[in-house]
Amino acid sequence: MRDQSIEFIMAGRRHRRRRWILVTSLLAALACALCCAMLLLGNTIYPVKDVIASLSGEKIKGVTFAVNTIRLPRMLTGLFAGFAFGIAGHTFQTMLRNPLANPNVIGITSGSSAAAVFCIVVLQASGAVVSLASVIAGLATVLFIYVLSRGKVFSIGRLILIGIGIQAMLDAVISYLLLVSSEKDIPAAIRWLTGSLNGSQMSALPPLVITVLICSPIIILLGKHLSILELGEQSAFSLGVDTDRTRIALIVGSVCMVAIATATTGPIAFVSFLAGPIAKRLVGAGALNSIPAGLVGINLVLGADLIGQFAFEYRFPVGVITGLVGAPYLIFLLMRMNRKGEL
Repeated sequence: MRDQSIEFIMAGRRHRRRRWILVTSLLAALACALCCAMLLLGNTIYPVKDVIASLSGEKIKGVTFAVNTIRLPRMLTGLFAGFAFGIAGHTFQTMLRNPLANPNVIGITSGSSAAAVFCIVVLQASGAVVSLASVIAGLATVLFIYVLSRGKVFSIGRLILIGIGIQAMLDAVISYLLLVSSEKDIPAAIRWLTGSLNGSQMSALPPLVITVLICSPIIILLGKHLSILELGEQSAFSLGVDTDRTRIALIVGSVCMVAIATATTGPIAFVSFLAGPIAKRLVGAGALNSIPAGLVGINLVLGADLIGQFAFEYRFPVGVITGLVGAPYLIFLLMRMNRKGEL
């Protein structure tokens, strides 16, 4: 009887592992296909051999500029920003055991955006200054929300409600900054608020790439601890997890990625909100979903950008398309949580 139980458990583990490998591979293949589409498609569709030759350093009239200067930075920005939004959103939702607890809803991206807009319209800054201010503001926002939500006993519901209130306040600050700014600064500021890959440049990529390459392995390595934190504070502590240090490492890593991604593309709506639940639905419960969530984030950003560019008569920023997809899901989630008495 005992051997049968062990064999049953091992069979379940093997099935979950095979499903994780299959789903992750398919998501990675889809991401690669979307990356190729980003390089091939545009006002002019270039042959594959010309695109490869251009990427290899060969100078081809028209192709080299379009691919290397416009399409490649746009694709890489969407790739790394999508992964950052996806893995960070999943981390917050799992750690706080609530699908609403993601950077978009609890005000973290609003803090980064407010700092970025302030740097643009008031300080007339750009580049590294905006990125640094965005990271500092994101960390300060999450720290402020965490301190206010502790009280006598830490409450996830209180954290979410305070985060929503902070988000509303920061959105008001952004609106005020736009009202008092000069006309020439408004287009650049609006780009942050809608979330767009337009105007992506290779020079703006290093901070995003470095942050993702440093922070995402930390979050992935802490994946087992993240799953244990989902069981609750006392259960995690009894299983030997240093909850405070683990939570701090996960929060700092996630906020840094979200802040830098927001500084690069603007707050692309609902990617961090959708990526985790989609990955969990595809991979299944009990699996480590950090990597699948990051891949889902990539597919959402690149897919939405292609739809925004080619599916309509007019071109729309990627944040508009993800907002159209994410807003109905948010309403559905709120209605379902209300029926279950979770709100």
